[in-house]
Amino acid sequence: MISLKPPIAGLRLLLAALALVAVPGAARAELHIDLTRGKIEPMPIAIPGFAGTDAAAQPASDITQVISADLERSGLFQPLDPRSFIDKDAATRVPPSYGDWRVINAQALVTGNVEVQSDGRLAVEFRLWDVFQEQQLTGLRYTTTQQNWRRIAHIIADAIYKRITGEDGYFDTRIVYISESGPQLHRIKRLAIMDQDGANHRFLTDGRALVLTPRFSPSTQEITYLSYASRVPRVYLFNIDTGQQEVLGDFPGMTFAPRFSPDGNKVIMSLAVNGNSDIYTLDLRTRQATQVTNSPSIDTSPCYSPDGKQIVFNSDRGGSQQIYIMNADGSDIHRISFDGTARYGTPVWSPRGDLIAFTKIAGGQFYIGVMHPDGSGERLLDQGFLVEGPTWAPNGRVLMYTRQTPADAQGRGSTSRLYTIDLTGYNRREVITPQDASDPAWSPLLP
Repeated sequence: MISLKPPIAGLRLLLAALALVAVPGAARAELHIDLTRGKIEPMPIAIPGFAGTDAAAQPASDITQVISADLERSGLFQPLDPRSFIDKDAATRVPPSYGDWRVINAQALVTGNVEVQSDGRLAVEFRLWDVFQEQQLTGLRYTTTQQNWRRIAHIIADAIYKRITGEDGYFDTRIVYISESGPQLHRIKRLAIMDQDGANHRFLTDGRALVLTPRFSPSTQEITYLSYASRVPRVYLFNIDTGQQEVLGDFPGMTFAPRFSPDGNKVIMSLAVNGNSDIYTLDLRTRQATQVTNSPSIDTSPCYSPDGKQIVFNSDRGGSQQIYIMNADGSDIHRISFDGTARYGTPVWSPRGDLIAFTKIAGGQFYIGVMHPDGSGERLLDQGFLVEGPTWAPNGRVLMYTRQTPADAQGRGSTSRLYTIDLTGYNRREVITPQDASDPAWSPLLP
């Protein structure tokens, strides 16, 4: 359990008083990164090592490194080289020596302190400073068990991200994905989970049964996925905390791409019956299945809008694979992708509701793109031999997806990796995994 505590009251009042004295005229704009612009130059930010003595020295160093890595990986911040720091005691200086940080062009400064309390728990305090306005922007104190030090680092990085961008962060999250190993014709596919930065990696299944399309529940405690246990494709529900799994139901046909509804009470999926694929929902409380589409076409890859009122899916009902939207009850089906030379698939609604991400195949190339729910404003963010299966960070600003390279003439050398890219299309990063990886799903922020 993590508890969040504000700074000690007297200290908070002292900091406020110092900030009021130090701000000259208050005419300058507050430190801010505008995420609505195109390519963004990363903000120079100084993150000196958090103070921590004796038993707190190692967690203090580790927490500093994770915060710095989170912010740098976002592409919005440029952590400065610690060797350029003039003030070697910055972590314990309140307020900071602003001039020492202006000299090295740091626009923002993060200072912090870590202590091991008498009960063995960590107390972690941080402050974010605007160097040029000479004021504190935010500051919080957290207490937690020592094994939770990494989560505290992610939570602090999220707080910094939000204070400067105005948007929620996405660092305190997890990724579930398919880990792949073995030769191309006999791939072993296991369900795996990790923090968004690749830490705390573990396998959830043993590889004896093929698994596909894992997706988080809104509570982040459960995963739904497709498994071929006993060579029969079934939709499973997996509890991350207990390790228990259960079959959601036996259906008379092939099931595909299960995904939770926003309230977590339903799973929506594609079900093939007698060679025809339609979209169904399954109520998790009653285990009652309801057919949503009824068409001779192939309807698959359904995903709810954040408010649960609409569903986006792909279908070939118009002659080629395109993206469609309908109301949650199956009414008012209408097409939103209109590139007749291309095929579209794996549509996923942004958590913000403003965009739909998709895979596009055109001219022998695969693309990751986004468009508005009315089909306007299509933008392609990445392309390659095979890029597919986007999943949204919970703030709706970053996508993760699979990127595969081709094999040589002997069928060797192909790799499958996870990548992230932000909505500008400029900040593409590989997410390091122990083995080949595919089909990622991003969790909501952890509770």
